[in-house]
Amino acid sequence: MISPPDDLHRVVEIGVYTFADVDPRPGGVGPARRVREVVEEIALADEVGLDVFGIGEHHRADYAASAPAMILAAAAERTNRIRLTSAVSVLSSDDPVRVFQQFATLDLLSEGRAEIMAGRGSFIESFPLFGHDLSDYDELFAEKLALLLELRAHERVTWSGRHRPALTDQPVHPRPVQDPLPVWVAVGGNPQSVVRAGALGLPLAVAIIGGQPERFAPLVELYREAARRSGHANLPVSLNTHGFVAETREAAIAQYHPGHADVMDRIGRERGWPPSTRADFVAQTGLRGAMAVGSPEEVAEKILFQHEIFGHQRSLTQLALGTVAHRDVMRAIELLGTEVAPIVRAEVARREAAPATTA
Repeated sequence: MISPPDDLHRVVEIGVYTFADVDPRPGGVGPARRVREVVEEIALADEVGLDVFGIGEHHRADYAASAPAMILAAAAERTNRIRLTSAVSVLSSDDPVRVFQQFATLDLLSEGRAEIMAGRGSFIESFPLFGHDLSDYDELFAEKLALLLELRAHERVTWSGRHRPALTDQPVHPRPVQDPLPVWVAVGGNPQSVVRAGALGLPLAVAIIGGQPERFAPLVELYREAARRSGHANLPVSLNTHGFVAETREAAIAQYHPGHADVMDRIGRERGWPPSTRADFVAQTGLRGAMAVGSPEEVAEKILFQHEIFGHQRSLTQLALGTVAHRDVMRAIELLGTEVAPIVRAEVARREAAPATTA
């Protein structure tokens, strides 16, 4: 178990994220239907009391969310409380000025509920699409993140870099409701990225989609140490994982496994991974595996087990993966909000109160 951040009251936010997967098979769910389904999912997540909904940017035929801010803006008009975030914005290949303006506008529409989760991207399609060289992969992200932070800090910006035209005392509008507009850094396991996030004082989102989550514990500890050394305290951490909830463990596996296997095998063929098996999938749903799949009680137990390890403040689950049916995702969102979240919140509150009571 890693050491928790000092003097931090760890309140766990429970939420959902999606890439707006489409079904490429004949008669499957296309982009027009899928983006509307995502808005319905966000509206329900808000209704059942979930805290956050994220949409990830991708530029592939199997996903409909190349412009997450657009879908989130539609959802802003149908929701009241839930926070709306990218998950992620591929900042390396985008223009930070436009990213800031889009999410500042979303913040105005949602009356202060927008967030940016910035990442380098797990796919590379956006780099040639927007004219960037993959050899600049790391430098692009570092430079554009620096500009994004300047944009949120100052209404008038003077800035220069290698990968974007310079700005000279340039006003950038509109300004968001939130000051500052929340910016998270999303990582998949790169130590340099977590040190940079900690040194900049930015919240960290860690994607864990395979293996044992405990192996990410040193990474989160490295992040918190970098933050402490730079004078930043109490920075939140999010775990972004695959998972699904249904009335029973058997139903959750039956509803989630086919779509999950299809996606992982499709990506695996591109990246040279071996084919997945049902046995591997089931093993990952165990307590020490990466996926929270099961009944509400089992999913709550998994989130709480991970909270013991990381002491994190946010848990986001990718429910709608591949061909998982929209009706099943809607039911999973309902169960996550009405049954899983109350269990997790009550237990975390009990854990947080226990030392004070003992003292």
